Amino acid sequence: MNLLIVIITFTLMEGATWLIHKYVMHGFLWVLHKDHHDHSNTGDLERNDYFFVIFALPTIALMYFGSLKDFNFLFYVGLGIMLYGIAYFFIHDIFIHQRFKIFSNTKNAYFLALRRAHKQHHKHLGKEKGECFGFLHVPHKYFKMFLNKN
Repeated sequence: MNLLIVIITFTLMEGATWLIHKYVMHGFLWVLHKDHHDHSNTGDLERNDYFFVIFALPTIALMYFGSLKDFNFLFYVGLGIMLYGIAYFFIHDIFIHQRFKIFSNTKNAYFLALRRAHKQHHKHLGKEKGECFGFLHVPHKYFKMFLNKN
């Protein structure tokens, strides 16, 4: 049952990510997300990186309070969110944005489509007219571009 909670939470995070990205990051917290699009920050960190802390705090709280009494469901919800966050870091920050110059040469259709969809998202420098707000879900039109090119 606990593994199921983790899997369901991880899966639901894609929808939550889409909503948060579209309506919070491209909405009232654009001030934190803007430098991720216009590259106005010249340092290694962006204001956008504050979202790591913003999302980590409730995750830590869920895992802490869920661990107090026999590791109840709150712990496993927090674990699912944490695993999604780890996946996000590796795929978004390392693979897509190449913060560390590894995993840059892939021929995998899914990963190429994921990178292309994200590039399409970054085509828009402002907070309006965005697309591809999700993270792991790739719209079929981008995936289709790379299906037969391997």
